Amino acid sequence: MNEILSILMLVSFIVLLTLGVRVAYAIAISGVVFGLIGFGPMLFNLLPSRLYGVATNYTLLAVPLFVFMGVMLEKSRIAEDMLDVMGHVAGRLRGGMGVAIIFVGVLMGAATGIVGATIVTLSLIALPTLLKRGYDHGLATGAICASGTLGQILPPSLILILLSDLMGESVGTLFAAAIMPGLMLAALYVIYILVVAWIWPNVAPAIPAAERAQVSGKQLIIDVIRGVLPPILLVFAVLGSIIGGVAAPTEAAAMGAFGALVIVAISGKLSMSVLRQTLRSTLITTSMIMFIIFASQAFSLAFRGLGGEDLIGEFMELVPGGLWGTIIFMMILLFILGFFLEWIEISYIVLPLLLPFFVAAGVDMVWLAMLICMNLQTSFLTPPFGWALFFIKGAAPPEVQIGSIYKGVIPFIGLQVIGLALLMMFPDIATWLPKAIGWMK
Repeated sequence: MNEILSILMLVSFIVLLTLGVRVAYAIAISGVVFGLIGFGPMLFNLLPSRLYGVATNYTLLAVPLFVFMGVMLEKSRIAEDMLDVMGHVAGRLRGGMGVAIIFVGVLMGAATGIVGATIVTLSLIALPTLLKRGYDHGLATGAICASGTLGQILPPSLILILLSDLMGESVGTLFAAAIMPGLMLAALYVIYILVVAWIWPNVAPAIPAAERAQVSGKQLIIDVIRGVLPPILLVFAVLGSIIGGVAAPTEAAAMGAFGALVIVAISGKLSMSVLRQTLRSTLITTSMIMFIIFASQAFSLAFRGLGGEDLIGEFMELVPGGLWGTIIFMMILLFILGFFLEWIEISYIVLPLLLPFFVAAGVDMVWLAMLICMNLQTSFLTPPFGWALFFIKGAAPPEVQIGSIYKGVIPFIGLQVIGLALLMMFPDIATWLPKAIGWMK
């Protein structure tokens, strides 16, 4: 009987989502209602202590601090300077502006970790320029969407912080493990853009020589020092202090938030308006994340109490192909769910149901976390509900059609699948760095 209730609980949650109920409300309602039906109020005696445990989790304190750091750099429009400078640095290459966008996406992903902000910023700044210079609509929009999603895997990504809490691994270990897969993905994007530009020169032309001549070599070096070097130093300081064991993730996040304030102040772009917008966006984003985490506690408590965890384990054992079969099955499931759900919903609804099976099977949780993280990154690009597609459509010029955007992201989704396959076949891509610094055995 309890197993049937656990299945009905999952079905009710999906129905509530389909009806348009907000995720946090849907997950809380389905968990509480079916928990009460199965066990009465006694089941939720543990709920206050679980909520208190989330509220006092020292690791989760890094979430608002990293969000503040990212939003501060985004609201101050420092990305504009980076993109302009890197565009001229790579301007001689066919596809050079596309490569510059990927590079800026790496920097903004590592500095902000906020996908929507990166995509909107790049769309407003770079897309009109790319179109004016003759770039294909699909390639331009696809490159911007893909580079914006790099913030999903490059530390200090919010999903890495939440996965560390879900999977019982240290934040520093996951940060170290994510660096190589993130850079590998960026390299695949760059190779694709350069190959396309080489085969079809008119799709991604170089910056005209007359325009490049307007900026001298000396001025370009000065612009790189002023516009690109400070965010790079901030990223190295934050990640280096964590990976090097100098500071805990929360302490490094505080340092990053303060460093972002200093950089923006030195650049002359700090104002009360920027500070007010940053604090407001930080509050909204953090509240959304924490609300979903709180609601998921009631859901997971009820699901586990109703025997749903054992039911999932029995189901996973029926998947053909042994352990590899179950890993591939989970990857396919997460990929499909990414068409309809956001990463935080998948993380706190689906993963707690599946992870106990892999823990019992002795799977390397760090490697599995990287597979999950790279997989969930595709959810921003896959139609019909890929948020990156909505972000860029809202910020793109009117002549950019939604069909061109969909067409443009398909090759980059394919590149993400290739990256995921490489990571599955060669786990050392993720585990080499944590092992090299002594964080893994």
